Amino acid sequence: MDRPALLLTIMSLVCSPLNAADWPQFRGPGGQGHSDATNLPLTWSETENVVWKVPVAGLGWSSPSIQGDQIWLTTAIDDGKSLHAIALDRATGKTIHDVVVFELADPGAVHSKNSHASPTPLIEDDRVYIHFGAHGTACLKTDGSVVWKTQELKHNHRHGPGGSPVIYQNLLILNCDGSDLQFVVALDKNTGKEVWKKKRGHIGEDRISGKSSVPMAYTTPLLTEINGKIQLLSSGADSIVSYDPLTGDELWWFRYDGYSNVPRPVVGKGHVFISSGYDRPEFFAVRVDGTGDVTESHLAWNMKKAAPLNPSPLLLGDELYLVSDNGIATCLDAVSGEQHWQERIGGNFSASPTFADGRIYFLDEEGKTTVVASGKKFEVLASNQLEGRTLASPAMVDSSIFLRTDTHLYRIEKP
Repeated sequence: MDRPALLLTIMSLVCSPLNAADWPQFRGPGGQGHSDATNLPLTWSETENVVWKVPVAGLGWSSPSIQGDQIWLTTAIDDGKSLHAIALDRATGKTIHDVVVFELADPGAVHSKNSHASPTPLIEDDRVYIHFGAHGTACLKTDGSVVWKTQELKHNHRHGPGGSPVIYQNLLILNCDGSDLQFVVALDKNTGKEVWKKKRGHIGEDRISGKSSVPMAYTTPLLTEINGKIQLLSSGADSIVSYDPLTGDELWWFRYDGYSNVPRPVVGKGHVFISSGYDRPEFFAVRVDGTGDVTESHLAWNMKKAAPLNPSPLLLGDELYLVSDNGIATCLDAVSGEQHWQERIGGNFSASPTFADGRIYFLDEEGKTTVVASGKKFEVLASNQLEGRTLASPAMVDSSIFLRTDTHLYRIEKP
């Protein structure tokens, strides 16, 4: 592939068009938590810098996905028996569409930190891709009509659905890591039909046999260019694997000891940055220029203290930022792993940190956002409190922050 064609391919990896004023998938246009938003408010509260606050029925921890004048969310009504996709007007917060996508007789239980509507919608042109894990996957149009639905991706996700979808060319790609079955699958984005399916390998024998914790996971894959080739980086129990996104062929893999993985991988500086998951989280920087088993050959550095179980990492230039589930924030040199600072910012964390307007926004589970200056010196710029639980990562577009609680969606902006 020549260079112009390659660049066009990369631009189509996530969603098109890639508009600085859009936030079309989990963790934004590039999937790594970076926003081009400017003039964002530094401080807010229930009575300060809130343009609108609208109730969202049911419970869902999907992040807001935004394209043009529409905001898409998912939610679960009646303890998960009715699964909805909701579109709101960006300017007013008014509901435009409320689509019942699936109805279930028995959705099963979810973890106390999860919901039946946790994967984030993905918007591409006039299509919205909705995923509820094993409950079902669907494609809607932005006018609210249903293009296709499928409930064929059977697996026991045990604690509820987790990972969000990605798109590559004509493929909708999903991680499906249950306690019973573990696979990565690509569907035709226009029909919902299976194109390829790859069973997970590289899982510990004790985990497969049931002698240790089960090999479920809840991650979102990441598409990236490595040495001129597009690769799909997908974390699961006991390993991260690089796949050819067109075929599902394995390119390389790195082993660790962990399961119930949540953080989305982050790539930069020739490395992929990953967390091993439960029960004893460990954080790894792995060089991405290998083939086959790179466990011994391509580990750059690792960190055991304050590694995250749920929040994804954030890479800014040479610095890598992490926040552990119990509120310890860390800044590291991405290439060497050298620690610049490590500070407790309080609270419990599930949402992933976001970079925008020269700042890093850390949202805890109790409605508090700690705003920190980017850089090698730790500096808290503000601390902002809202009502309710907050496990969904925020979206930031233009000069607005869209932040979801367990009961409401906020648009936060300077007057």
